[in-house]
Amino acid sequence: MILLENTRLYATHPEVIARALQRWFLRIDPLERDQEHGFVLILDVRNRVKVVDVISIGILNASILHPREVYRRAITLGAASIVIAHNHPSGDCTPSDEDCQITNLLVEAGRVVGIELLDHIIFSRKEFYSFREQHHI
Repeated sequence: MILLENTRLYATHPEVIARALQRWFLRIDPLERDQEHGFVLILDVRNRVKVVDVISIGILNASILHPREVYRRAITLGAASIVIAHNHPSGDCTPSDEDCQITNLLVEAGRVVGIELLDHIIFSRKEFYSFREQHHI
């Protein structure tokens, strides 16, 4: 489900992306905020966000980010790179073991298809965690 298209948002820093997603999240139904949502941001060669795609809506503590779904629209739209993001309804942005595993899998998938995964951002209402900033990508 495409959330945003042809934005003026540039992925210059993880905080820019996290704050934009946090603002959007405040506008949705409070019951939906209790579910994890997985996003892929499709970027052009200048790191402008062309599309924000909601690729999964999970449950309280899990969301599925499968490489096939993550890269499907990115390949179709000729993405230069992508950023993935998901929320943690608990408010704790510490990555789980599963978050680390899927990040590594998506980095490898990106190498295969030629679309670099620039970052994986976990966000809550007030904070965020960037795999890139923490040198995990």
